Amino acid sequence: MDLREEDIALAPTGPPRRRAAFRESAAWGRGIERAVVWLLLVGLGIIFLIPFLITLGDSLKTFQQIYTMPRVWIPKPPQWRNYVDIFHVLPFFTFFKNTIIITLTALSGQVVSACLVGYSFARLRWPFRDLCFILLLSTMMLPGQVTMIPIFLFFNWLGWVNTWLPIVVPAYFAVNVFNVFLMRQFFKTIPYSLEEAALIDGAGHLRILTTIMLPLAKPAVLAIIVLGFVHWWNDFMGPLIYLSDHTKYPISLGIKMFSDAQTVNPHYIMAASLVSIIPVVILFFSAQKYFVRGIALTGVKE
Repeated sequence: MDLREEDIALAPTGPPRRRAAFRESAAWGRGIERAVVWLLLVGLGIIFLIPFLITLGDSLKTFQQIYTMPRVWIPKPPQWRNYVDIFHVLPFFTFFKNTIIITLTALSGQVVSACLVGYSFARLRWPFRDLCFILLLSTMMLPGQVTMIPIFLFFNWLGWVNTWLPIVVPAYFAVNVFNVFLMRQFFKTIPYSLEEAALIDGAGHLRILTTIMLPLAKPAVLAIIVLGFVHWWNDFMGPLIYLSDHTKYPISLGIKMFSDAQTVNPHYIMAASLVSIIPVVILFFSAQKYFVRGIALTGVKE
Protein backbone atom coordinates (compact mmCIF):
# COMPACT_ATOMS: atom_id res chain seq x y z
CA MET A 1 0.00 0.00 0.00
CA ASP A 2 1.34 3.49 -0.93
CA LEU A 3 2.58 5.74 1.84
CA ARG A 4 2.63 9.48 2.05
CA GLU A 5 5.95 11.33 2.00
CA GLU A 6 5.56 12.38 5.63
CA ASP A 7 4.89 8.75 6.59
CA ILE A 8 8.10 7.66 4.85
CA ALA A 9 10.07 10.46 6.50
CA LEU A 10 8.81 9.45 9.95
CA ALA A 11 9.13 5.71 9.37
CA PRO A 12 11.43 3.96 11.85
CA THR A 13 14.65 2.44 10.55
CA GLY A 14 14.69 -0.50 12.95
CA PRO A 15 13.97 -4.18 12.29
CA PRO A 16 11.62 -5.19 9.43
CA ARG A 17 8.87 -6.19 11.90
CA ARG A 18 8.86 -2.70 13.38
CA ARG A 19 8.71 -1.07 9.95
CA ALA A 20 5.83 -3.35 8.92
CA ALA A 21 3.89 -2.42 12.07
CA PHE A 22 4.42 1.26 11.32
CA ARG A 23 3.15 0.89 7.75
CA GLU A 24 0.08 -1.01 8.97
CA SER A 25 -0.78 1.67 11.53
CA ALA A 26 -0.36 4.42 8.91
CA ALA A 27 -2.68 2.54 6.54
CA TRP A 28 -5.28 2.19 9.31
CA GLY A 29 -5.03 5.91 10.05
CA ARG A 30 -5.67 6.83 6.43
CA GLY A 31 -8.59 4.39 6.25
CA ILE A 32 -10.22 5.92 9.32
CA GLU A 33 -9.68 9.41 7.88
CA ARG A 34 -11.37 8.45 4.61
CA ALA A 35 -14.27 6.81 6.46
CA VAL A 36 -14.86 9.97 8.55
CA VAL A 37 -14.78 12.16 5.43
CA TRP A 38 -17.24 9.92 3.60
CA LEU A 39 -19.58 9.79 6.60
CA LEU A 40 -19.59 13.58 6.80
CA LEU A 41 -20.25 13.93 3.07
CA VAL A 42 -23.07 11.38 3.11
CA GLY A 43 -24.61 12.96 6.21
CA LEU A 44 -24.52 16.45 4.72
CA GLY A 45 -25.90 15.12 1.44
CA ILE A 46 -28.87 13.56 3.23
CA ILE A 47 -29.51 16.80 5.16
CA PHE A 48 -29.56 18.85 1.94
CA LEU A 49 -31.80 16.28 0.23
CA ILE A 50 -34.47 16.37 2.93
CA PRO A 51 -36.28 19.51 1.59
CA PHE A 52 -36.25 18.07 -1.93
CA LEU A 53 -37.64 14.73 -0.73
CA ILE A 54 -40.39 16.48 1.25
CA THR A 55 -41.32 18.53 -1.82
CA LEU A 56 -41.35 15.40 -3.99
CA GLY A 57 -43.53 13.54 -1.50
CA ASP A 58 -46.02 16.40 -1.17
CA SER A 59 -46.25 16.76 -4.95
CA LEU A 60 -47.48 13.16 -5.22
CA LYS A 61 -50.17 13.40 -2.54
CA THR A 62 -53.89 13.84 -2.82
CA PHE A 63 -55.69 16.84 -1.37
CA GLN A 64 -56.76 14.78 1.69
CA GLN A 65 -53.25 13.43 2.34
CA ILE A 66 -51.82 16.97 2.38
CA TYR A 67 -53.89 17.95 5.41
CA THR A 68 -53.89 14.56 7.17
CA MET A 69 -52.52 14.55 10.70
CA PRO A 70 -50.19 12.94 11.63
CA ARG A 71 -48.26 13.79 8.50
CA VAL A 72 -48.20 11.31 5.60
CA TRP A 73 -44.56 11.06 4.51
CA ILE A 74 -44.94 8.53 1.68
CA PRO A 75 -48.03 8.99 -0.53
CA LYS A 76 -49.99 5.81 -1.22
CA PRO A 77 -50.61 5.59 -4.10
CA PRO A 78 -48.49 8.36 -5.66
CA GLN A 79 -50.56 10.79 -7.71
CA TRP A 80 -48.46 11.27 -10.83
CA ARG A 81 -51.40 13.00 -12.49
CA ASN A 82 -50.66 16.08 -10.38
CA TYR A 83 -47.85 16.88 -12.83
CA VAL A 84 -50.35 16.83 -15.70
CA ASP A 85 -53.00 18.83 -13.90
CA ILE A 86 -50.75 21.82 -13.28
CA PHE A 87 -50.58 22.47 -17.03
CA HIS A 88 -54.37 22.75 -17.12
CA VAL A 89 -54.70 25.22 -14.28
CA LEU A 90 -52.36 27.90 -15.68
CA PRO A 91 -50.58 28.38 -19.05
CA PHE A 92 -47.35 26.69 -17.98
CA PHE A 93 -46.24 26.10 -21.56
CA THR A 94 -46.36 29.87 -22.10
CA PHE A 95 -44.33 30.46 -18.95
CA PHE A 96 -41.75 27.89 -20.05
CA LYS A 97 -41.51 29.42 -23.52
CA ASN A 98 -41.01 32.90 -22.07
CA THR A 99 -38.36 31.63 -19.65
CA ILE A 100 -36.45 29.84 -22.41
CA ILE A 101 -36.45 32.96 -24.63
CA ILE A 102 -35.34 35.27 -21.80
CA THR A 103 -32.69 32.86 -20.52
CA LEU A 104 -31.09 32.05 -23.87
CA THR A 105 -31.14 35.66 -25.08
CA ALA A 106 -29.68 37.09 -21.87
CA LEU A 107 -27.20 34.22 -21.54
CA SER A 108 -25.84 34.82 -25.03
CA GLY A 109 -25.21 38.47 -24.24
CA GLN A 110 -23.69 37.65 -20.88
CA VAL A 111 -21.18 35.16 -22.32
CA VAL A 112 -20.19 37.39 -25.26
CA SER A 113 -19.76 40.53 -23.16
CA ALA A 114 -17.85 38.74 -20.38
CA CYS A 115 -15.41 37.21 -22.88
CA LEU A 116 -14.82 40.49 -24.72
CA VAL A 117 -14.36 42.61 -21.59
CA GLY A 118 -12.34 39.93 -19.81
CA TYR A 119 -10.00 39.61 -22.81
CA SER A 120 -9.59 43.38 -22.92
CA PHE A 121 -8.57 43.57 -19.27
CA ALA A 122 -6.29 40.53 -19.51
CA ARG A 123 -4.44 40.93 -22.82
CA LEU A 124 -4.83 44.47 -24.19
CA ARG A 125 -2.90 47.51 -23.00
CA TRP A 126 -4.82 50.78 -22.87
CA PRO A 127 -4.71 53.88 -20.64
CA PHE A 128 -6.06 53.51 -17.09
CA ARG A 129 -6.83 49.83 -17.67
CA ASP A 130 -5.97 48.74 -14.12
CA LEU A 131 -7.84 51.68 -12.60
CA CYS A 132 -10.95 50.84 -14.61
CA PHE A 133 -10.70 47.23 -13.50
CA ILE A 134 -10.50 48.29 -9.84
CA LEU A 135 -13.53 50.56 -10.31
CA LEU A 136 -15.37 47.69 -11.99
CA LEU A 137 -14.64 45.37 -9.06
CA SER A 138 -15.73 48.04 -6.61
CA THR A 139 -19.24 47.95 -8.08
CA MET A 140 -19.63 44.46 -6.62
CA MET A 141 -19.89 46.11 -3.18
CA LEU A 142 -23.04 48.00 -4.21
CA PRO A 143 -26.22 46.09 -3.30
CA GLY A 144 -28.86 45.83 -5.97
CA GLN A 145 -31.35 47.75 -3.85
CA VAL A 146 -29.22 50.91 -4.20
CA THR A 147 -29.43 51.02 -8.01
CA MET A 148 -32.88 49.48 -8.41
CA ILE A 149 -34.91 52.73 -8.46
CA PRO A 150 -32.56 54.75 -10.74
CA ILE A 151 -32.36 51.88 -13.22
CA PHE A 152 -36.15 51.50 -13.21
CA LEU A 153 -36.62 55.23 -13.86
CA PHE A 154 -34.14 55.03 -16.73
CA PHE A 155 -35.89 52.09 -18.39
CA ASN A 156 -39.26 53.74 -17.79
CA TRP A 157 -37.95 56.85 -19.57
CA LEU A 158 -36.95 54.62 -22.51
CA GLY A 159 -40.44 53.10 -22.56
CA TRP A 160 -39.14 49.57 -21.90
CA VAL A 161 -41.32 48.79 -18.88
CA ASN A 162 -43.59 45.76 -19.38
CA THR A 163 -41.19 44.35 -21.98
CA TRP A 164 -38.31 41.88 -21.78
CA LEU A 165 -35.76 44.52 -22.80
CA PRO A 166 -34.83 45.71 -19.25
CA ILE A 167 -34.16 42.08 -18.31
CA VAL A 168 -32.21 41.06 -21.42
CA VAL A 169 -30.36 44.13 -22.74
CA PRO A 170 -28.13 44.81 -19.67
CA ALA A 171 -26.61 41.34 -20.07
CA TYR A 172 -24.97 42.57 -23.31
CA PHE A 173 -23.03 45.24 -21.39
CA ALA A 174 -21.12 42.98 -18.95
CA VAL A 175 -23.12 43.99 -15.90
CA ASN A 176 -22.08 40.78 -14.12
CA VAL A 177 -18.66 41.76 -12.77
CA PHE A 178 -17.91 38.28 -11.44
CA ASN A 179 -18.05 36.80 -14.95
CA VAL A 180 -15.66 39.48 -16.23
CA PHE A 181 -13.28 38.77 -13.37
CA LEU A 182 -13.49 35.02 -14.00
CA MET A 183 -12.69 35.36 -17.70
CA ARG A 184 -9.89 37.86 -17.07
CA GLN A 185 -8.18 35.56 -14.57
CA PHE A 186 -8.51 32.57 -16.89
CA PHE A 187 -7.17 34.47 -19.91
CA LYS A 188 -4.14 35.54 -17.88
CA THR A 189 -3.18 31.88 -17.36
CA ILE A 190 -2.81 31.29 -21.12
CA PRO A 191 0.83 31.66 -22.33
CA TYR A 192 1.57 34.90 -24.18
CA SER A 193 3.64 32.97 -26.71
CA LEU A 194 0.46 31.71 -28.38
CA GLU A 195 -0.85 35.24 -28.80
CA GLU A 196 2.48 36.55 -30.07
CA ALA A 197 2.72 33.78 -32.68
CA ALA A 198 -0.79 34.62 -33.91
CA LEU A 199 0.05 38.34 -34.11
CA ILE A 200 3.15 37.56 -36.17
CA ASP A 201 0.96 35.54 -38.57
CA GLY A 202 -1.25 38.62 -39.02
CA ALA A 203 -4.21 37.64 -36.83
CA GLY A 204 -6.19 40.40 -35.15
CA HIS A 205 -7.30 40.41 -31.54
CA LEU A 206 -10.84 39.31 -32.39
CA ARG A 207 -9.52 36.31 -34.30
CA ILE A 208 -7.09 35.48 -31.50
CA LEU A 209 -9.97 35.59 -29.03
CA THR A 210 -12.28 33.36 -31.07
CA THR A 211 -9.76 30.83 -32.42
CA ILE A 212 -7.16 30.58 -29.64
CA MET A 213 -8.37 32.01 -26.34
CA LEU A 214 -11.96 30.76 -26.20
CA PRO A 215 -11.15 27.10 -27.06
CA LEU A 216 -8.54 27.10 -24.30
CA ALA A 217 -10.92 28.87 -21.91
CA LYS A 218 -13.73 26.37 -22.47
CA PRO A 219 -14.01 25.39 -18.77
CA ALA A 220 -14.42 29.03 -17.71
CA VAL A 221 -16.97 29.70 -20.46
CA LEU A 222 -18.99 26.65 -19.42
CA ALA A 223 -18.84 27.81 -15.81
CA ILE A 224 -20.31 31.16 -16.88
CA ILE A 225 -23.00 29.38 -18.89
CA VAL A 226 -24.04 27.23 -15.92
CA LEU A 227 -24.07 30.15 -13.47
CA GLY A 228 -25.86 32.40 -15.96
CA PHE A 229 -28.47 29.81 -16.86
CA VAL A 230 -29.30 29.20 -13.21
CA HIS A 231 -29.55 32.95 -12.58
CA TRP A 232 -31.74 33.84 -15.55
CA TRP A 233 -33.93 30.76 -15.24
CA ASN A 234 -34.69 31.50 -11.58
CA ASP A 235 -34.70 35.30 -11.84
CA PHE A 236 -37.68 36.64 -9.93
CA MET A 237 -36.90 40.24 -8.97
CA GLY A 238 -36.32 41.55 -12.50
CA PRO A 239 -39.55 40.22 -14.03
CA LEU A 240 -41.47 41.24 -10.89
CA ILE A 241 -40.32 44.86 -11.29
CA TYR A 242 -40.68 45.30 -15.03
CA LEU A 243 -43.47 42.94 -16.14
CA SER A 244 -47.19 43.34 -15.56
CA ASP A 245 -48.62 41.37 -18.50
CA HIS A 246 -49.25 37.75 -17.51
CA THR A 247 -48.55 36.53 -21.02
CA LYS A 248 -44.92 37.71 -20.65
CA TYR A 249 -44.27 36.08 -17.27
CA PRO A 250 -41.37 33.64 -16.89
CA ILE A 251 -41.68 30.47 -14.85
CA SER A 252 -40.59 32.19 -11.62
CA LEU A 253 -43.52 34.62 -11.69
CA GLY A 254 -45.75 31.87 -13.08
CA ILE A 255 -45.21 29.78 -9.95
CA LYS A 256 -45.93 32.82 -7.77
CA MET A 257 -49.13 33.41 -9.73
CA PHE A 258 -49.90 29.69 -9.44
CA SER A 259 -49.39 29.74 -5.65
CA ASP A 260 -51.73 32.74 -5.31
CA ALA A 261 -54.41 30.93 -7.31
CA GLN A 262 -53.90 27.55 -5.60
CA THR A 263 -53.44 28.38 -1.93
CA VAL A 264 -55.69 25.46 -0.97
CA ASN A 265 -53.86 23.00 -3.23
CA PRO A 266 -50.24 22.93 -2.06
CA HIS A 267 -49.61 19.59 -3.80
CA TYR A 268 -50.00 21.39 -7.15
CA ILE A 269 -47.59 24.11 -6.01
CA MET A 270 -44.99 21.47 -5.07
CA ALA A 271 -45.39 19.74 -8.43
CA ALA A 272 -45.02 23.03 -10.29
CA SER A 273 -41.85 23.86 -8.34
CA LEU A 274 -40.25 20.52 -9.21
CA VAL A 275 -41.15 20.84 -12.88
CA SER A 276 -39.53 24.29 -13.00
CA ILE A 277 -36.14 23.09 -11.71
CA ILE A 278 -35.76 20.11 -14.09
CA PRO A 279 -33.79 22.04 -16.79
CA VAL A 280 -31.46 23.54 -14.17
CA VAL A 281 -30.74 20.14 -12.61
CA ILE A 282 -30.10 18.54 -16.00
CA LEU A 283 -27.72 21.31 -17.07
CA PHE A 284 -25.80 21.36 -13.80
CA PHE A 285 -25.16 17.63 -13.66
CA SER A 286 -24.31 17.53 -17.37
CA ALA A 287 -21.70 20.29 -17.06
CA GLN A 288 -20.61 19.70 -13.46
CA LYS A 289 -17.13 18.47 -14.41
CA TYR A 290 -16.40 21.49 -16.59
CA PHE A 291 -17.98 23.88 -14.09
CA VAL A 292 -15.75 22.71 -11.24
CA ARG A 293 -12.68 22.69 -13.51
CA GLY A 294 -13.39 26.22 -14.72
CA ILE A 295 -13.61 27.57 -11.17
CA ALA A 296 -10.61 25.56 -9.92
CA LEU A 297 -8.24 26.55 -12.76
CA THR A 298 -9.05 30.26 -12.63
CA GLY A 299 -5.95 32.19 -11.62
CA VAL A 300 -3.63 29.15 -11.76
CA LYS A 301 -0.58 29.55 -13.97
CA GLU A 302 0.10 26.51 -16.17
